[in-house]
Amino acid sequence: MAERGRRTTLNRPRVVEAAVGLADAEGVEALTMRRLGRELGVEAMALYNHVGGKDDLLDAMVESTAEEIVLPEDGTPWRAYARGRALSAHAVMLRHPWLPALWTSRLAVGPARMRYMDGALRSLREAGFPPGLLDRAYHAVENHIVGHALQAVGFPLDQEGMREAGEPLLRSPALEPFPDLLAHIRHHLAAPPGDDAFAFGLDLLLDGVDRLRAAS
Repeated sequence: MAERGRRTTLNRPRVVEAAVGLADAEGVEALTMRRLGRELGVEAMALYNHVGGKDDLLDAMVESTAEEIVLPEDGTPWRAYARGRALSAHAVMLRHPWLPALWTSRLAVGPARMRYMDGALRSLREAGFPPGLLDRAYHAVENHIVGHALQAVGFPLDQEGMREAGEPLLRSPALEPFPDLLAHIRHHLAAPPGDDAFAFGLDLLLDGVDRLRAAS
């Protein structure tokens, strides 16, 4: 937080950076213009010299984090392009847990998000995807990126919490009629899933897309 009494020089990138940091630390629900002003050591009204309001700020935050996504070089084979782009986007969304929900709800799209989308579409087109399949393949990958991130950041339990919640379930008579569910819970408690679940699903998806492309 800026020191009280120290003159703070503001600009739009600094305001957006502070907003991203606050949302990362405390959730986007904690982000208000008044709270952000305190974080920067200024009155809330001073922020309006740099952002048009809360909606403009949220759009700028999404655009700022989109710039963190590393896009493969042009000319990279379509599958490697899709995989590299998706892995980077997923990592960015996990780094900013508030981002997946805003990614799908903010309609203003800046240059960074346009590059992100255009590169994927161009890669598929240059690989020979017909328009209908191109559209479905593009959205299937996007849905996997955002959907997996939403689930990951929204799951309320860490491994210790899963153990505390799961072990009583294993002893509950209510689950006796559901042996496969019991086996699933036991598996998670004994061998928690690694961090490759996203890549596993992504590779399955790209395998299927590739088969459709070859058959088209």
